[in-house]
Amino acid sequence: MSSGHKKLLQHCICVLDTYQPEIQSTEDHITNYFDTCKNLTDSDANFITEVFSGCARYGSIMKVVTNTFYVKDGKKILRSEENLYTVICYLAVFRLDELGMSHFRKFVFSQDVNKMYKFLNFFFDERNLLTWIKDEWHTYYEATFVQTALMSPLLGWLPELIELVEQLKDRVENKTASKKTPASITQPKPFNITQPRPRAVPVPERIPKLKKHRPVPKTIYTEPQEFGKIASTKVENRRQAEERLMEAHREQFACANWEKSDKTKQILESIMVESDQKLDFDRHRANPVPTSVVSHNCKHLKERGMSFSKIAKKGVPIKLNTAAILREGKLYKERQDQEIKRLEKLEAGARDPSEFLKWQSEMRQKDLDAELLEIEKRRLEGKLSHEEAILARQNIIQENKQKVLNMKEEAHQMMQEYLEQRFKEEQEMRQLVEDTMMGHKNAKEAKKKLQEYKQKIVQEVNEESKELMKQALEEAEEEMRRKMELIHQIRAMEAVPIIRQKFVDLTESSGAGFLGEMSIVELRERLALLKTANEEEEEMRRDEILAAKQAKNQNLMDTLEMISKHRVEKCKAASEKLEEKKRANTQPSVPKVKDDKLLELQKRLEEKKAERRKEQEKSKLVVDRQSSKKTQGLIKQKKEVEEKRWKELELTRERTSKLQSQGILGSRGVGRLTNNSIVMTT
Repeated sequence: MSSGHKKLLQHCICVLDTYQPEIQSTEDHITNYFDTCKNLTDSDANFITEVFSGCARYGSIMKVVTNTFYVKDGKKILRSEENLYTVICYLAVFRLDELGMSHFRKFVFSQDVNKMYKFLNFFFDERNLLTWIKDEWHTYYEATFVQTALMSPLLGWLPELIELVEQLKDRVENKTASKKTPASITQPKPFNITQPRPRAVPVPERIPKLKKHRPVPKTIYTEPQEFGKIASTKVENRRQAEERLMEAHREQFACANWEKSDKTKQILESIMVESDQKLDFDRHRANPVPTSVVSHNCKHLKERGMSFSKIAKKGVPIKLNTAAILREGKLYKERQDQEIKRLEKLEAGARDPSEFLKWQSEMRQKDLDAELLEIEKRRLEGKLSHEEAILARQNIIQENKQKVLNMKEEAHQMMQEYLEQRFKEEQEMRQLVEDTMMGHKNAKEAKKKLQEYKQKIVQEVNEESKELMKQALEEAEEEMRRKMELIHQIRAMEAVPIIRQKFVDLTESSGAGFLGEMSIVELRERLALLKTANEEEEEMRRDEILAAKQAKNQNLMDTLEMISKHRVEKCKAASEKLEEKKRANTQPSVPKVKDDKLLELQKRLEEKKAERRKEQEKSKLVVDRQSSKKTQGLIKQKKEVEEKRWKELELTRERTSKLQSQGILGSRGVGRLTNNSIVMTT
């Protein structure tokens, strides 16, 4: 920028004033302007082209500021000076980092001070920037672009910009800073006095004794209460989350579930088990094992990776405690007493309740069959409603597809009509040109040249319109690609972890001057010695406890041998009883329940299923080769970009680790280097 700042601003304003976007493109307009002004250097021309192209591209951002400025504070300012404020706004928003504050101050002071003060006081007001200006910019661009490219640079320069506004205000109010005249420096001169005698060596003072240091508070070695509170809140939150999850699973919608729920299956299984148990009259009913014994043994089995059911099937005896052994002996005695009483009653003439129990089992079987029939009916009705819902949804999808096809046909017809109309207009124009050409054949050569020039203009306009259409499509595609790349860049930046490392020498002490001061390495060694001592003491206690347990178990084993003998005899008697029962009784066949309503529901369900399958076969999509190739190409291109980005990130990580190991970079330097590598890869 060899020319003055004022001339450069005038050139930028002149280019914007003469620009007509409906007729000329930006490149043609700037080349025409430079043809008229040939006394500009290359650096000035580059600056003017960059400012002009930036104002043309981001005109909506500058219009938000200038229009509201004219409405609020610039009511008395001419509209012809709008491009001046547009250029100043562009330099402040997009080029302030490149220009620096000194050049920007020169551009501002090259213009009228009153106008610049009004505009910059309005624009650099922090309240305006953070409220309505930011909201208006969000309507034109995305929030990430507004925050990173527009707002953050402005807010970074805001203190210096406010200082510039204060300087403009002082100039408007004719305030001048008072210049202080430098005071004359006094030159010292030595006094003409006699030299003093050398002083005697003073007696050394006693060094005072140090006070006793305070003991280290006990709170250093105890865990803070906050950790316990955090752990309790974590447990409580997890419990609440699990309760909500269970509640959501429990209360989820099951209208379209054609399978039986777990609850229904459990009810059916329980009903069948109850009915089977009621039919088995002479079976020996053993009392269940105490829950305390089962839970105690299940814990040990789970620790070894075995289930209680598997152990029970294999016939492994359950481990009992002393109270359980005494309880079992009492149980055997009570059963013997009950059996003796029952035999005495039969001898006295009591009645056998087998007939009543048989009638009771038959009636319960009938109730069970009716209940099963009702459950099956509800299941079939649920399936039928599910199939009807699927068919209704498929019909809605088909209607929407038909509507889309109709809209596409209407759009195609409208496009054909538009093209035909344009073709007719072009033909009329050509016919008009031909008629004028035929009517002016005998005119002078100047008229012929004029007609040829008009024909060229018409052709150029047609070609430019086509090129503009193509350019608009290409710009839209480029903008879409840019947004996709920006999204990938943001995701990559979020994926990269921030390195926060602080290198500490663990062999050095803190240097605070305490008597018990030690380094972290020494502290760890002392803690390790304490830990080993505690582990040895704990091991000794475990050995003592284990010896006591072994002695107790040996005493119980003798009593368990006696109980096992009784159990073996009991199992033999039960097996003989079961064999006799199998020989005597045969399993009755369960008749299948048939109902006309169920058969009718089954038929309707099959019809709905067949109708749904037909609709699904009709609505199958045919894959287009071109679209599949295009999607595969885009996926491949996306994978290549991701692989390239990750490779570059890995290289930067290796480079930073090498520099960090050599001691060249600190933690802040590593963070800056990783951020720069992310920006370069994106």
